[in-house]
Amino acid sequence: MECSFKTVNLEIKRVCILGPVIIGAGPSGLATAACLKQKEVPFIILERESCLASLWKLKMYDRLRLHLPKKFCELPYMPFPREFTLYPTKQQFISYLEAYAKCFSIEPLFGKEVRWAKYDMTMGFWCVRTNEFEFVCRWLVIATGENAEPVLPEIAGLQDFRGKVIHTNEYKNGADFHGRKVLVVGCGNSGMEVGLDLCNSGAQVSLVVRDQLHILPKEVLGRSTFALSMWLLKWLPVRLVDQFLILCSRIVLGDIRKIGIKRPKIGPLELKNTTGKTPVLDVGAIAKIKSRDIEVVRGIKRFTSRGVEFEDGKADEFETVVLATGYRSNVASWLMEGGFFNRKDGCTKNLFPNNWKGKNGIYSVGFSGRGLLGVSIDSQRIAEDIASQWNSQMKH
Repeated sequence: MECSFKTVNLEIKRVCILGPVIIGAGPSGLATAACLKQKEVPFIILERESCLASLWKLKMYDRLRLHLPKKFCELPYMPFPREFTLYPTKQQFISYLEAYAKCFSIEPLFGKEVRWAKYDMTMGFWCVRTNEFEFVCRWLVIATGENAEPVLPEIAGLQDFRGKVIHTNEYKNGADFHGRKVLVVGCGNSGMEVGLDLCNSGAQVSLVVRDQLHILPKEVLGRSTFALSMWLLKWLPVRLVDQFLILCSRIVLGDIRKIGIKRPKIGPLELKNTTGKTPVLDVGAIAKIKSRDIEVVRGIKRFTSRGVEFEDGKADEFETVVLATGYRSNVASWLMEGGFFNRKDGCTKNLFPNNWKGKNGIYSVGFSGRGLLGVSIDSQRIAEDIASQWNSQMKH
């Protein structure tokens, strides 16, 4: 399957791979590997960290649960265990991924951080360089996902703030923040959940809400809002489903304008389809905002040594700042190819459902903006496409 030799000048071992090289051993890489296994196509997985699913194991907060029911989050060929909760916990999902890798005998090569990857037009192969090796392959699968690196915004005066500043990738739980004044910057799903966790742990929490956003109840009449919307989309256009979701939100959560949160004019599903911005699924933060246990504050003008001056002229002091400012792809920093991925944001230029395949044997999985359901769809398409080429190649 493999052949290897040392290059004379660079002292890098070149390894020829008959099948594809998959970069990333998270859910996307594991799903693609399992699908290739089913097609009997050999592969290797390169993972920069020392474990699989490193984002979930090392960088996610303890209270995290899957936001969607488990049937929408299963990877190909393996359902969640029946005893798992409807919305699996962080630890349940990690154990599922570990069992998934074991079931399909997937063994990533850990500690292999990709320095660069490029297509050699002369050879007609991809070259993938790590610290010690250069892997040569016909097919390259980018499975590092949209959340490879934390986004650290540049905010005036942040370097002067004397308190503690952390990103949510460093936050585990609120045990160490009891009684402290904490500012959470960012009001997406992570910001809302971390704010709620801090509040439940006895912290004094302020939440920065700068932009308009859609907040939906996680469930309506005991049924997942996501599942309900997917069912309605079979019969109704997006705009009607959006109107229904906003109506449900007003009935369940009330008028969020009264707590300082404005909705966009575009509906939640239409906004997701056009911009990729995901609506927030409320897990209890709105009730805390209504009771004023969590304070909503406006955008930040600048940091001071002890706190923050806000855009509305108000100021306050804080001991800790939690940046719930999300993650981004890091593909643009190492992939030397500009046709399939954007150089600016490291995501695919083509939107779902045409996001999974580029030219010269390059593929992406986990960049559809459709979560784990999109991962499952992409991985199966990729495996089928590579398998058809593999079988043709073996015949000749």
